[in-house]
Amino acid sequence: MIFSGTGDYYSAGVNLGGTLKLMAPKKLHQLIVEHNQSLFDKYLTFPKPILVAVNGPAIGASVTSATLCDAIIAANTSTFSTPFAALGITPEGCSSVQFATLMGEKNAQRMLKKEGWRPNAQEALTAGLVQWVVPKDQLQAQAQKIAQQWVIDGRRRKILGGIALSELQAVNKRESIELANRFFGAEFLRGQFTFLWRKKKHLPSMVFLLLWLLRPLWKRFYDTNISFQSHARLRLVIVNIILNRP
Repeated sequence: MIFSGTGDYYSAGVNLGGTLKLMAPKKLHQLIVEHNQSLFDKYLTFPKPILVAVNGPAIGASVTSATLCDAIIAANTSTFSTPFAALGITPEGCSSVQFATLMGEKNAQRMLKKEGWRPNAQEALTAGLVQWVVPKDQLQAQAQKIAQQWVIDGRRRKILGGIALSELQAVNKRESIELANRFFGAEFLRGQFTFLWRKKKHLPSMVFLLLWLLRPLWKRFYDTNISFQSHARLRLVIVNIILNRP
């Protein structure tokens, strides 16, 4: 299978605002764990070889999921960004081990930690994140050529880096739990507020700000099944007050 995007961009990653929903904290935590683990397990257990053809900028989960495939060919216009530290969240998609395996510990930390290194296509090739770089207008043709050769060779599924499937599945499970834990943390809520505010998405940014400021109040419900609905109403009331202030 050739996995690619359309137009000038490969993928902007996960829409966190569309992922999180109001519900009991314990249930929300479980939902985040299950959905995140399921997403990357689909890549890990896909039965056929996957060639990722990155046609432009790739962000977050679109980068980490690509490293769970057989190989990556990138257009020369591509960039690779995993801004987990900037968002106040932990690595996902097995990147806590896959990045170091493919690029070495130093480059892995540059991408995953606060430096937020965003290598371009040539830098990613030199580091070992991708295996081929071609001009953008040749990407699909070259990807097709590689995939056809795989068919001729009878290639079987082989995840980049050579780590055993069972080990990567265990890493995915651990990372999913750590990610869900972080979603309830002050650093993540503050990071989302800052990120959305810089994007001029003021209303959703204020929701995260209020969640952060009110965290001491709702955090005590984390281990219970008490509904978030009453707290949601309170947050919306405060948002309306703030937005309608002169």
